[in-house]
Amino acid sequence: MPSQPLVDLASLDLSAVKVSADEIRKLCRQRNRFAMLDGILHDDPAAQVVVGFKDLAADDWWAPDHIPGRPIFPGVLQLEAAAQLATWQFLTYHSKDPQQFVGFGGLNETRFRGVVTPPTRLLLVAKTVRVRSSMFTYAAQGFVDGKLVMETEILGVVV
Repeated sequence: MPSQPLVDLASLDLSAVKVSADEIRKLCRQRNRFAMLDGILHDDPAAQVVVGFKDLAADDWWAPDHIPGRPIFPGVLQLEAAAQLATWQFLTYHSKDPQQFVGFGGLNETRFRGVVTPPTRLLLVAKTVRVRSSMFTYAAQGFVDGKLVMETEILGVVV
């Protein structure tokens, strides 16, 4: 059974980009094909919740090969997008040095609950669970058209 949403997306104004992809890249070092965030739509430091997005097109680099004739956004890339969102939040609010490099430390309780097919916007939600100086844990979820398609717990480590 799916978890409850980390945030009520319907209650948020998600009509405007609050943090651009260029601003995200100042903290998150992934580039080109592996830059998985197109923007941040909601950021609530008090609640430690952030909502970002990845716009997916039928001609994206992965689409011809996963799956030919029926592109499905790979689950591993959904997880990477959620990890980049958690990393941005960690470096923005919890790090003493926002130029630190954060690596993927692991995943817990990962479930895929729907197929993500382009063209679409994948909304990503990350909420702080635990933060220490050299590692963090975030709950994360992905949504398409209001439907939960992915959920996980992300562990990040300062490298």
